[in-house]
Amino acid sequence: VQLQASGGGLVQAGGSLRLSCAASGRIDSDYIIAWFRQAPGLEREFVAAIRWGGGRILYADSVKGRFTISRDIAKNTVYLQANTLKPENTAGYYCAARPRWLVGGGITKPDNYDYWGQGTLVTVSS
Repeated sequence: VQLQASGGGLVQAGGSLRLSCAASGRIDSDYIIAWFRQAPGLEREFVAAIRWGGGRILYADSVKGRFTISRDIAKNTVYLQANTLKPENTAGYYCAARPRWLVGGGITKPDNYDYWGQGTLVTVSS
């Protein structure tokens, strides 16, 4: 499985960006595609996850109501619509994939993902 993230850039506080994660390879309906972010000096943190075949979505509390994860199966792409961005959202945003959903919070742990994209930088100015 290969992942390619894009769509980052510089935006003012309160603005929006749509990040894309183009996936290729053997991805079936049970695959999970997630977004993580990492700011300088901080650990990588979970943002959102979606099951490729539908039926499951999870958001970090910090982005609920502002970010939306979705997928376009025809384009093999997962999107992260990020609205009302804040300066503290400045980070490298990475998409990741694993073959099955995990319960008990495991889906939010970066160590549980097998495949990673290269990241796209989001900078939010105040």
